[in-house]
Amino acid sequence: MTKEELIERAKEARKLSYSPYSNFAVGAALLCKDGEVYVGANIENSSYPLCMCAERNALYNAYMHGKKKEDFVAMALCAASDDPCSPCGACRQVLSEIFPSSAPIYMSNLKGQVEETTIKELLPYAFSADDLK
Repeated sequence: MTKEELIERAKEARKLSYSPYSNFAVGAALLCKDGEVYVGANIENSSYPLCMCAERNALYNAYMHGKKKEDFVAMALCAASDDPCSPCGACRQVLSEIFPSSAPIYMSNLKGQVEETTIKELLPYAFSADDLK
């Protein structure tokens, strides 16, 4: 699957967003080594701390289908933002633990702008299990 096809899957996933409070729909698509793609969209709640981001929904969706960190190849995000959509801090922390540190993350918007990065670049000093020792 190409980067463009994965971004298109993220665009499609954002249509499933439930975002009546922020009106900021985000879609994510997670590509696995076997070619499977797991999608997620942000789901909001009037009790804001209960909201869930697209990136975590895609990751948790894959995990619930038996996938693991070593199965993940790339992730794409898409939103109707001025600049390419970037993961929030909570998603960066989750990605730092259960997404490969050097796998590409394609941040995009509906205007066709794309920035490629990695979680290691987005969160270079992530809190990890080693910090709990």
